[in-house]
Amino acid sequence: QVQLVESGGGLVQAGGSLRLSCAASGNIDKIIDITWYRQVQGKQRELVAGISSGGSANYEDFVKGRFTISRDNAKNTVYLQMNSLKSEDTADYYCKLGVTGKYPLIGYIEVWGQGTLVTVSS
Repeated sequence: QVQLVESGGGLVQAGGSLRLSCAASGNIDKIIDITWYRQVQGKQRELVAGISSGGSANYEDFVKGRFTISRDNAKNTVYLQMNSLKSEDTADYYCKLGVTGKYPLIGYIEVWGQGTLVTVSS
């Protein structure tokens, strides 16, 4: 009964910006941790960035200084702000959230978004 809906992808010129959203719905108590991945068609999914259960943010080197994770706990929504986009950033982007639920959903579960396509033209 927990779902993630991603949005914000699209076509953008190199050097531009996009803000991806990952909205959780259902019987959610709290977002515990956040992970963003991306995947180029035909290639393996790779880690982009995350926020741990302790609240610390981590970014892979290829996005440091350009991408920023944020969250709005009141809306159960997380964001990936993407600036200075490069053609190499073209990929399907996926969010994965670890959440706890309200009764009768008890305990920690991980939920994946459906993905949103980012295309950067050069």
